[in-house]
Amino acid sequence: MPDLLRKSRRVVGTVNGQATSDGAGVQLSRVIGQPALPDLDPFLLLDAFGSDDPGAYIAGFPSHPHRGFETVTYMLAGRVRHRDNAGNEGLLGPGSVQWMTAGRGIVHSEMPEQENGLLSGFQLWVNLPARDKMMAPRYQEFSASEIPRIVVAPGVKAGLIAGGIGDIQGPVRSGATDAFYADFALEAGSVAEIDLPVAHNAFVYVYRGTLLVGQEATPIAAGSLGVLSLGASLRLDATEDAHALVVAGAPLREPVVRYGPFVMNTEAEIHQAARDYQSGRL
Repeated sequence: MPDLLRKSRRVVGTVNGQATSDGAGVQLSRVIGQPALPDLDPFLLLDAFGSDDPGAYIAGFPSHPHRGFETVTYMLAGRVRHRDNAGNEGLLGPGSVQWMTAGRGIVHSEMPEQENGLLSGFQLWVNLPARDKMMAPRYQEFSASEIPRIVVAPGVKAGLIAGGIGDIQGPVRSGATDAFYADFALEAGSVAEIDLPVAHNAFVYVYRGTLLVGQEATPIAAGSLGVLSLGASLRLDATEDAHALVVAGAPLREPVVRYGPFVMNTEAEIHQAARDYQSGRL
């Protein structure tokens, strides 16, 4: 660990998003959760969605179940209505975040509340440790005005969703994974040095422009993700205007058995989740 405290992170692998559809036919790019990157403990999935064609998103995500993990929805543009069987309801607009802990089970829907215009954002799935998989569901939602916007360096701003930058903390409380989640906007020619929890697994996903990432200045273009080595800090160099998510989380190092909307530790638990959903006990 002392060696890691002195290390700057570098990119150890890159992956491009894979075009797919989910829900009732929503077109998206799957970045984590595809063959090239099945997971990055504790992260199970990262989807990027963005289109100004209503046909690519209007059918949304009708009612569906989850158990054993958390979903994080971060909107860049457009509006999505969330409803669930725990009585939670919220309208996600530009810049807003929903962090939903499914725990022992929740059934929810995520439906666009617009018939035209741009809809874009991200959904991240975060695993729960075995001890928390059957916890009561929890719902956190924050508007754009509740997300701190921090000047990290000249020409660099960050929207801080979870974790800390200096003395400022993001509003989300992420439990065992102690997540860091921030959206960085960098002007051409700017440089940022970011402190990250030293032993957290982490990635950078660039969604606009191109960034030079890490100790070896690896170029990452829009639509690509860089998996990072362990270390205490991360350098981002912007050769052009760029936007990127930087996400880190404490690895759980537990067995992962997943089937569709259920993520547990054993096959028996998956079968039980399916039975509970079919019998209306989720």
